[in-house]
Amino acid sequence: MPQPSLRLVLSTSFRASIGDIVFGMEDGTVSIFGLVAGVSLTASSGRSVLVAGAAGAVAAAVSMMAGVFLDLQSERDRDRVESRQRLAAVTADPAGEIADLMGRLSRTGLKPATLEAIQDDLRQRPAGLPELERSAAVSSSSQRQQPVAQALWMFVSDLFAGLTPVLAFAVLPLEQARPVSLLMTLVLLVLLGYGRARIGERSVLPTVVTTVAIAGCAAVAGVSIGLLLSRVG
Repeated sequence: MPQPSLRLVLSTSFRASIGDIVFGMEDGTVSIFGLVAGVSLTASSGRSVLVAGAAGAVAAAVSMMAGVFLDLQSERDRDRVESRQRLAAVTADPAGEIADLMGRLSRTGLKPATLEAIQDDLRQRPAGLPELERSAAVSSSSQRQQPVAQALWMFVSDLFAGLTPVLAFAVLPLEQARPVSLLMTLVLLVLLGYGRARIGERSVLPTVVTTVAIAGCAAVAGVSIGLLLSRVG
């Protein structure tokens, strides 16, 4: 059997992880922009902002990657345990479990011939009942992705977005880096809001405004903390 190409693997993995990518980019942009806004206000040089922002971006990306991996792994473990328990229940009382499932399926509007065919098949193979229930209850999008691939996409998207507000401080003096950082973050947020609108089939303008407003709240929080600590110090 031929192995899928790297391009196909990446494309499939990207489409399956699009929700994590959007979440990772929004989290990285908002959290690190708030950090950079607070630090740059009281910093004496761009290097201080660069170190704080880069360290925060990397730490946040690793944390998000680990969180996604552990969450998906826990979900798979839970599904495995529930499947084993469901199979035990079906083995103990196959007729009762099949009758219960057919009662639920009859309320979905399936034709009698279809219901009868499903019932006949389950009577011959009761062990297939848990798999049938799982296929009906769980969307295919949540099953086709592996924890490692989804966690890696989260890491890449979170790190890329987190470093966006920081990059200006690596190449520009502090006073010039502040507005450039703000502009770069704003552009990324507008693109992210547009992407969210397209993916979720939402209205573009409200989605973009909401996305930018969330980052604005983070910036206000960062600046407020920076001012508070500078006055206390």
